[in-house]
Amino acid sequence: MQRRRSALTVSTAAALLAAAPLLTACGSDARPGAAAVVDGDRITMAQLQSRVGAVRDAQQERPEGEAMIQRTGSLTRATLDGMIRHRIVERAAEDAGVTVSRQEVQRARDGFERQTGGSKGFEEALLRQQGVAPSDADAWVWMQVAVQKIARASGVNPGTPQGNQALTETFSRISEEMDIDVNPRYGEWSTERASLAPEEVPWLNDVSGKQAQREQHA
Repeated sequence: MQRRRSALTVSTAAALLAAAPLLTACGSDARPGAAAVVDGDRITMAQLQSRVGAVRDAQQERPEGEAMIQRTGSLTRATLDGMIRHRIVERAAEDAGVTVSRQEVQRARDGFERQTGGSKGFEEALLRQQGVAPSDADAWVWMQVAVQKIARASGVNPGTPQGNQALTETFSRISEEMDIDVNPRYGEWSTERASLAPEEVPWLNDVSGKQAQREQHA
């Protein structure tokens, strides 16, 4: 039975990406123009370029835009990592019988905005800390809510190192089942870390800075 896909809908920057080599997935089936293939579903170069372009455009609008761009030199790879993770969380939510409503996304966003000084403050924190464009803010919130609900359904506390490790193991197993192939120019997907990044990346992100403060004073 074909699984249903759901995601919240989430400008251009010239010459972000050159022509991509062919990506092969699922045997010898060539997938031209793909940045990655996740469970048979392509993430196209155009989709990736659009996401990266939105971030670069937003960064360039800031007075310190050039410095922000220099600090995010690996933005394309990080963005692709996030796009793949979103699909993994969608599958995990489906497997766990978890859904996330628009109302839940809005409530969670309201909470983030209270922590970061309003809507503009929240979008600024996402741009600076997570490399997420304002247009993709709701998709980022959806991810946070979904991961929290998946964790609760699994009896895991995602706010602890042990809980995050348990989530990583869950998503690692799911990512292996989904058969993820990444265009070699962006590296290789690690099923062990469930990430494109060279190190393990948390599945939940704190944009308020409060978690870091708590750790400093622990």
